[in-house]
Amino acid sequence: MAEMLSPRVSPGAVRDPEPRWPALVAVLAVAGLYFALPRSLRPVNSWIVLSVVMVLAAATVVARRSGRHGLNQILGYILTGTLTVATIWSLGLLVAALPAHKEPPIRLLISAAALWISNMLIFASWYWRLDGGGPYARDLQPGHVDGAFLFPQMTMTPEARAVAGEQNWSPGFVDYLFLAFNTSTAFSPTDVPVLSRWAKSMMMIQSLISLATIALLAARAVNIL
Repeated sequence: MAEMLSPRVSPGAVRDPEPRWPALVAVLAVAGLYFALPRSLRPVNSWIVLSVVMVLAAATVVARRSGRHGLNQILGYILTGTLTVATIWSLGLLVAALPAHKEPPIRLLISAAALWISNMLIFASWYWRLDGGGPYARDLQPGHVDGAFLFPQMTMTPEARAVAGEQNWSPGFVDYLFLAFNTSTAFSPTDVPVLSRWAKSMMMIQSLISLATIALLAARAVNIL
């Protein structure tokens, strides 16, 4: 845990900052997917969730642009945590609703798909926010050489990275999205070994949520079509 909150930063490192808009689009997409759930599977009104997400997202942008990176990090945790709780809560309501057959099969399929995609985007956001101290800490490094995940670029020799033009390579949101996608579909990180205990714990939680969504919910819905 100390690794992700207190990263080793090189003050003199110079590298173009990572764009933040993909992560922003991801959290807004999760809030939007909440509207795909029937009212019985939403613990709170969808507009409330969207409003909270938009306020927190705007606050993170303002905090970052004003140089308050610690506040930006905390707000990002609150934002992602809020979406995590809402998604797990909705999943619990969906599982509870199955025996009672309260929802038609097609609604179950749509809900399962929405929750599966939300799960993937949420955990991609968590990995992006936590690995190597977060995006701001990674921006201060000349290249990503230490973190919770061992990306293929990190195993290349300095010479090979220079030839490939990856000497200053650092993972972006798409890299973590790919990791989260593999975890949700293959229940494993495939080509990205996991080094940290906190990352292993989070990936187990993500896999369990994905398994419940795919195996229990989608399979049940298809079976009663």
